[in-house]
Amino acid sequence: MKKVLFLIGLCSMLLCAAGNDGPRLLFTEANIAHLKNAAGREKVIRLAEREKKHRMEALSLAWRVTGDRKYAGAVRELLLRECRNSGRNREWGGGLGGAHKCLDMAIGFDSIRDFLTPDERRKIASSIVERGIRPLLKEWLLGETRMTALDSMGHNWWSSCVFLPGVAALAVSEEEPCVLPWLERMKTASAEWFGYPGSLLNTKPATFDSNGGFYESVGYANYALSTFLLFRTAWRNARKDPLPEIPLLEKTGDFFLQVCYPNSGKLMSLNFGDSSLHAVGSAPLVWLWTNGIRRSRYLWYLAQTADSEYKEAIRRDSPLGLVFFPSADLSRAPDLPDLPCSALYPDMGWAVMRDSWKPDSTMLGVKSGFTWNHAHADAGSFLLFHRGENLLIDSGNCWYPHPEYDAYYRQSQAHNVTLFNGMGENPEDTYHGSKFPGTVRHLVDAGSLKYVLADATGPTSQNFIRNYRSFLWIDDVILIFDDLKTLKPGKFEWLLHFDGSARRKGDDLEIARGKARIAVRPLFPERLAGAFAHDTPERLRLVEKSGLKDHAQKTPVPYYAIVPPGEARVMKFITAILLNPENPPQIERLEAVHAHGVRIVRGEKKTEVWLNLLADGRMRHRNSCNTLGSWDTDAYLFAVTSEKGNPVRFFIGNGSYLRRNGEVLLDSLKKVFAVRENGTVTIY
Repeated sequence: MKKVLFLIGLCSMLLCAAGNDGPRLLFTEANIAHLKNAAGREKVIRLAEREKKHRMEALSLAWRVTGDRKYAGAVRELLLRECRNSGRNREWGGGLGGAHKCLDMAIGFDSIRDFLTPDERRKIASSIVERGIRPLLKEWLLGETRMTALDSMGHNWWSSCVFLPGVAALAVSEEEPCVLPWLERMKTASAEWFGYPGSLLNTKPATFDSNGGFYESVGYANYALSTFLLFRTAWRNARKDPLPEIPLLEKTGDFFLQVCYPNSGKLMSLNFGDSSLHAVGSAPLVWLWTNGIRRSRYLWYLAQTADSEYKEAIRRDSPLGLVFFPSADLSRAPDLPDLPCSALYPDMGWAVMRDSWKPDSTMLGVKSGFTWNHAHADAGSFLLFHRGENLLIDSGNCWYPHPEYDAYYRQSQAHNVTLFNGMGENPEDTYHGSKFPGTVRHLVDAGSLKYVLADATGPTSQNFIRNYRSFLWIDDVILIFDDLKTLKPGKFEWLLHFDGSARRKGDDLEIARGKARIAVRPLFPERLAGAFAHDTPERLRLVEKSGLKDHAQKTPVPYYAIVPPGEARVMKFITAILLNPENPPQIERLEAVHAHGVRIVRGEKKTEVWLNLLADGRMRHRNSCNTLGSWDTDAYLFAVTSEKGNPVRFFIGNGSYLRRNGEVLLDSLKKVFAVRENGTVTIY
């Protein structure tokens, strides 16, 4: 075995880049050339004088750009001080702290290697290996000793605890050849981490969605990807043998764009799970650009986030940002990204729909996926961004040791979901993982008509037999259909978390913040006397509840629950969100023997939408044939838009036929989601 390891190490050493010709990892001569003019030197010097958080990086860069020995001396002192530190715990730790210490030491050591004496190089390199790299890899990577698997911690922790000491191993590979076999293992592990498919027995999801998303949230996607891509950058600079090709990398950058919300202020992002509203993915996009994966739309995103205050961002005025941020290319950034207005991440259960990429437009985010770790118990939840504001919100989170983190923020009550007898998902799922994850499917984007279906039945199956939520967005109205059935009778609640002010106005709950305003109008179940009841249990009630403010667990905030009267096993909620409440369309309820409907009228344009009650599972072995309005169909959802009395567009949700008076407009032997417009049927 030792002979095999020796041969691997020898081959790896031969493949390494040339010896002590200067830094090899990040602050190479080619990378810093653009900073060696007067303006660049001044920026670097100012940064070195003021930077505290990234002191090692700033001093190392200042030495590389200016050649001033005082900066190299300061880096040497930091490195030697770390080697002298002793005490009860001589290692830097087997977690994130130790991993980031490895990165710091690697950057400093690589930058001033030629400034150090041979004895100092040996001493520092040995300390990096014994106090940083070896303890981390013993726990996280090496087969002889490791205690973790991708199934236990195969997400952002694993990426940091392997790839950051990987950068350190690259830095000391000449002084400490014992790291060369470890680097070979990291080489194969990089593809294993990216391709982790999840685990049935351990109820773990795949780390990455097949469309490039990362299930743990935007913030952790930024963190996990950036640590890997930084390692990939250092590897490409230091070695001639390439890392395995990972085709999915081509898709990961677009994830951050698809879930962002451009507005007049700071860029926002969908903050499902343990993320934050202003989390950004600038770091992965910078490293993707550096690694040659370049899209002009990345420049659009980086222009929005160049000065982000998000702690894990790469700012263009940070040490790494001065070197790698493509600031000179930002002038070529397009006005808007060349991406569709809707995106689906089916493996992790996210969908996003927007009416435009222009700032301050409207964006709807839907989540119904896996619950575990940084992903909350929020199957079926949704967020709404409108006119520059996040009006319908995720409750957020707080620092993890606080009891409110588990007791409130991660639980179903903190999200825009439906509850049964006060329960959504099993509270234990946030720790053990949801055995039956939710899904988001059947994304339809036909311009002014959009649709997606969220299935939250699995995560809520201790109570629910059916927990389906359909979002049908037509012009300036979003209709939400909740199709619910439970194991026994009980009380349902439809939760709504918001930011801003809320007031009751007739049948509506109006929510406003800044210049943004919407109205939420329950249509079904039917109210017995028009407006919400305040204290009468026999009528539909709007109940104010108390939650907790995002990242402020001691601050109570209100949210609302729409509560139908009495107890039931079957419930159909139909709720309208009016995006233009100052000038709303006319909306009326429609009813048939086996259908609920909604009519939306604005001027000479009219849309009728029907929920076919025969298609809610009660028929099973017979088809759900029904007459909805004047149309014959077996569709679960059906919408027809007319202008001046002439039908111009049809939406068929899970239907196999549509016909009237002998004319067949859709004929499919299997049920499909389709739009027919201008005589053309598009199946999604």
